Amino acid sequence: MGCCLFQCAGDRLESKTSVSVASWSSLNARMDNRFATAFVIACVLSLISTIYMAASIGTDFWYEYRSPVQENSSDLNKSIWTDFASDEADEKTYNDALFRFNGTMGLWRRCITIPQNTYWYSPPERTESFDVTKCMSFTLNEQFMEKFVDPGNHNSGIDLLRTYLWRCQFLLPFVSLGLMCFGAVIGFCACICRSLYPTIATGILHLLAGLCTLGSVSCYVAGIELLHQKLELPENVSGEFGWSFCLACVSAPLQFMASALFIWAAHTNRKEYTLMKAYRVA
Repeated sequence: MGCCLFQCAGDRLESKTSVSVASWSSLNARMDNRFATAFVIACVLSLISTIYMAASIGTDFWYEYRSPVQENSSDLNKSIWTDFASDEADEKTYNDALFRFNGTMGLWRRCITIPQNTYWYSPPERTESFDVTKCMSFTLNEQFMEKFVDPGNHNSGIDLLRTYLWRCQFLLPFVSLGLMCFGAVIGFCACICRSLYPTIATGILHLLAGLCTLGSVSCYVAGIELLHQKLELPENVSGEFGWSFCLACVSAPLQFMASALFIWAAHTNRKEYTLMKAYRVA
């Protein structure tokens, strides 16, 4: 009789233990699915923000000007175009051309649109029905060149605020893109190691990338506003931020959301894994 009682108690204990192990296994599977889902969503957000940031850097529509059609055969227009295409064009020179010819400006290039019926640029016998867009790239020297208090007047003194705003708006997007790429490498290594904990570093890098993107956008807005205070827009000319600028604006919150998901998944998974390990030891 005693042996039977001991055997029954052992069976019950074994049954409870197996149920407990099964429940913890089920809980572990649910947690793994939850963290994996957060990790995948963060990766998708990171990929989208990287594409948006790369497209923003590579396109020329951070700011766009809208101006009326210029007169044909104008010597002034011809002179402005010649100065715009010159390698020695200063800030005032190329901005005058941007104001007059529906200009667009990016981080690397400045472009103007020449109407097809402007005969000094295109001979009268030319029959194309579309406008011609001509772009000039900013050289590295131009990117790091000082801005002057009075644009175009080299004797007016250096405007340090606009100088450093211009340099930051040019450098910060590349820093942001580099941080996201480095974070992607760390995330890939985490996948190979089958551990979410290294993705904390990925989350921190995405947070820094988002701050860089936000800083770049802020510097660009401040730089444009200060430029327009120095060089007022001509009559009937308007300006607005373009879709390249909007891509950078959208990229920043995507980077912040990806950062939050990476850090949450890594930190919470590590914490719950430690608790489960302590329970198993106990």
